[in-house]
Amino acid sequence: MGFRTKFALALGVASAALTLGAGAQAQQASEQEVTTAQDIVVLGNIQYRNRVDGAPPVLEYDTEYFQRFEPLTVGDALKRVPSVAFLSDVLESDGVRLRGLDPAYTQILINGEQVPGSGDSSGAFGNGADGSFFVDRIPAELIDRVEIVRSQSANRSGDAVAGAINIILRDAYNLDGGYIRGGVMNWQNDGNWGETLGGVWGGEVGGGRLLIGANMQDRHNPKDKLSLRYDEPGGTLDNSEVQTDVRDGTDYSANFSYQREFGAIDARIDGFYVHTDRFQNEDSIEYADGVVDALNIQTINNNDVDIEQDSYSLNGRLDFDMFGGETRVKLGYASFTNDSYEFEDEVEFLRDANPYPEGDRFTRDSTLTSLEDSEFKFKLEHERDLGAFDIEFGVHYESKERENLVQETPRIRFNLAGGTVVNGSAPDDSLIPAFGAFAPVPGGDNTIERERIDPFVMVSGDVGSVDWEAGLRYETTEVTIDDRTTGTSNNSSYEILLPSAHVSWHLTDNDRILASVARTVRNPSFTFLSPATLEEELGDSDFVGVVDLEPETAWGLDIGYERRLGRTGIVGVNYFYRDVSDLIEIYNTGVVGSAGAGTWVYSARNTGDGSVWGVEFDLSTSLAAIGLDDTGVFFNYSWLDSEVDDELGSRRFNDQAESIFNVGFIQDLPSWNSSFGVTYRDQGSAFSRVVAEEVTTEYGADLEMFIEHRFGSNFTVRLTGSNLLDESKDEFFDKFENLADQVARDYDEYEVESESAGPVFQLVGRYAF
Repeated sequence: MGFRTKFALALGVASAALTLGAGAQAQQASEQEVTTAQDIVVLGNIQYRNRVDGAPPVLEYDTEYFQRFEPLTVGDALKRVPSVAFLSDVLESDGVRLRGLDPAYTQILINGEQVPGSGDSSGAFGNGADGSFFVDRIPAELIDRVEIVRSQSANRSGDAVAGAINIILRDAYNLDGGYIRGGVMNWQNDGNWGETLGGVWGGEVGGGRLLIGANMQDRHNPKDKLSLRYDEPGGTLDNSEVQTDVRDGTDYSANFSYQREFGAIDARIDGFYVHTDRFQNEDSIEYADGVVDALNIQTINNNDVDIEQDSYSLNGRLDFDMFGGETRVKLGYASFTNDSYEFEDEVEFLRDANPYPEGDRFTRDSTLTSLEDSEFKFKLEHERDLGAFDIEFGVHYESKERENLVQETPRIRFNLAGGTVVNGSAPDDSLIPAFGAFAPVPGGDNTIERERIDPFVMVSGDVGSVDWEAGLRYETTEVTIDDRTTGTSNNSSYEILLPSAHVSWHLTDNDRILASVARTVRNPSFTFLSPATLEEELGDSDFVGVVDLEPETAWGLDIGYERRLGRTGIVGVNYFYRDVSDLIEIYNTGVVGSAGAGTWVYSARNTGDGSVWGVEFDLSTSLAAIGLDDTGVFFNYSWLDSEVDDELGSRRFNDQAESIFNVGFIQDLPSWNSSFGVTYRDQGSAFSRVVAEEVTTEYGADLEMFIEHRFGSNFTVRLTGSNLLDESKDEFFDKFENLADQVARDYDEYEVESESAGPVFQLVGRYAF
């Protein structure tokens, strides 16, 4: 479906929605009430996007909005909301790319607090190796609601150029009673079965309210890949590679929340823990001239990665009256650890004209990575009513540290016969030398510390039909990088003033216009700052960080319109623009990588200035206005664009999706105690360019369906199917020897890589007690 078709459909839906919503009455606000377990397990009504009061532009979705499609993770759930893109492999939704931009532009919050790795990540790095807290590690079962914050306010950290995603977990006042959830999953690509099991309980304990939850879910992703390599587009096929890539693991999680009043003090404590065991097994065979037979085998490769990750967070909060207003004291500690062991075996054939095994070669490598992020936070905030307006001010302190250790063993390499390359010839595996001792790679044993002190002040109020908010945040940052492999240390500091302002103008009880201006910042990620040399980190190419990167800043504008439709529906359109300075990007240093010719050493730099803009449309409503009380629909479309100049001229920001399109419906059948629904998703292509390589990424469409049946008021069974169109991810690589060849389009190689993973089915039951 092309851009014009989707845009025309968006206009048509908008027109119809405004017609259906004419004369709708305002929805009455009510105080939050404790939800029973039966209300969560047996959904009596279709849920839609919430309308959030206040001046800042925020989209809010309760867990019931996602639940019927049984998403396993927060990443799976976010695929249905506006402007959220992913550049992940098929069946994976990890690094959120809000408005199509790199994950480092999106601030990830849990209960309003940043998590370890958030803001210190880049979508180019996989396996959490950069400390990024992937949202596909957070079970969807823990969610109470999700907020998409389009523009920043002064009382939140400013590192959210694209916006922020606030994942609010169930707390002690969200549930009365409990429920258990259990189910099985089947991956059609290889027939593998998996399990999921979880439970949540909430109630009164010790004079307060307690909520506890736990979850276990198997993870499996059996992908098939095919790479075809030509001398140029439309030219001769030189090489083909057939690969299987199976990622298998289990996620375990737990969370709790306790809240109690002690006289005039409201005390809260909450925490969560996520543990991931994951094994990745990639096996591939390359064939010369694309002829798939034994005589044309060029390489046989086996690459395994064993990953163990732990992430936890503990937060406390006290609210009490002081000096005529309310004071809040917040303390938090969070930790993320990533330990991985990777080894790779490769046998190379056809290296010369001699018959096997003369001149053929065996290579074995192994890498051990240990990463630990720890973060301590203290926040002191005070809010009071001054009559004409409210004022909020305070100071936020944050201390974050990363311990990074990347080690490798000496490479084992020898000829299969007819000579010695390194360690002598060996006729079979039994004579392959044992690995030597692990030693840090250059720059691979380091510590990065970042300390911030951020005072802020914010005022808000209303004048007639206009709600407004304005604020100022002053972020001061000090970074220290110690490289123990060289005994060197680097210190830097910077200060950034971040103003913000928001207005919400209520044209009628149902219509409003929202406008926001805010300055935001993207701090250099710890991965980009680390002096470690990471071999074959970006495909077959290496990456090394740089310690003196400058922060990236942006002035942002959001202008939107929302209309309430009936009691529950809402339609909105938003335009956004970001004027970016000192853009941080990966670039090609021009140095040949450790894997030899055709590979490179990449690093990070401040490329220059750029801009990002787009239009976002979303609709979420029932069709009661035309007599279909039990039918709910949702539709959202985002058109995204950007511009920056590099060595070859103007281009988009690397890997920004051109568009994101979602449409779906839910049909409730009250007389049968059943429901069913369908959702369809299509993400536009993305383009990336550095010196000597250009990559275009395209995704096939994704279709999901569910059917559920409710047994009384306590038990529900759902059958869901995802990736029903067998979505593929296709990448097109234009490779050159140097910049001059790239300008002249004199190809070194043109590669087409495609991967698919097959449909997945899930049968889940929920029981409330």
